[in-house]
Amino acid sequence: MAEILDTRADETAALTRACEALDRGVPVAIPTETVYGLAADATNPQAIARIYEMKGRPRFNPLICHMADLAMAERHAIFDPLSRTIAEAFWPGPLTLVLPIRPESAIHPLARAGLDTVGIRVPTGIASDLLSAFGRPLAAPSANTSGRISPTTARHVAEDFGAKLELVLDGGPATVGLESTIVKVEGETIRLLRPGGLDAAEIERITGRPVIRKEAGAAIEAPGMLASHYAPDAPVRLGASDVRPGEVLIRFGGKALPGEAEAALVLDLSPAGDLAEAATNLFGYMKQADATGASSIAFSQIPMTGLGEAINDRLQRAAAPRG
Repeated sequence: MAEILDTRADETAALTRACEALDRGVPVAIPTETVYGLAADATNPQAIARIYEMKGRPRFNPLICHMADLAMAERHAIFDPLSRTIAEAFWPGPLTLVLPIRPESAIHPLARAGLDTVGIRVPTGIASDLLSAFGRPLAAPSANTSGRISPTTARHVAEDFGAKLELVLDGGPATVGLESTIVKVEGETIRLLRPGGLDAAEIERITGRPVIRKEAGAAIEAPGMLASHYAPDAPVRLGASDVRPGEVLIRFGGKALPGEAEAALVLDLSPAGDLAEAATNLFGYMKQADATGASSIAFSQIPMTGLGEAINDRLQRAAAPRG
């Protein structure tokens, strides 16, 4: 089992230990405000290859590269004025920008899946401190087996990877609970590649421009664009208006459904109907539901407004047919 270090008890010791492992090319699981990430030196191809191997992730699926700040990001990517406006408004935070890679960047092509662009994010908290201490970008997809439920606690990570992982930094539960929102600026157009922990309406408010949703079947330009993703073992049923015997129900807004008495478990993402609270609870509740061994997991209807767009995106991928 992986060594788990509580960053809240001794951050300096945890960062020193993590930097030592990263210098050796060993991936380290780290807390971010979105979900826990499996981090490795983005300039080291052997370290990046270990991420793909540990996750069982297809190598055509690029990795987000995390930066300590905008200045570090500028050393690796080319910012147009509109992308810079968005970065300055929302970094650090749950936003990833897909940008042209600088020719002189040391980020290895394996982290970019060979693309001439790179997805960049500036996180908050302990992840930011680690990036500053390490001094190089970290490629850090979610710290889980590819296609499975994303982890929001150190325990989730350790249970998934077991002895395959050397070190987990424990920073407590993720506060956002959904992966970052990914956008790409093309000329004067802002395209949403993946909805996430930043409401796209906030980007529209800051820029005064509409955020265009991606077309179905679009080429993979960023993480989280595979049709089947974030999936538990149990089948997922969406838009449930009742509960079948033996199912787990995950509902929203405190609204009871017919048949709840026969459910294996009933969870409510947010009894108050708060979409931010629902986003924080989503992956943890999915793991809790899956652990019951129930025949299926039913989700009641969740609004498509605000963060509901990202929640529904994750649920649709969790319910998609699996290869």
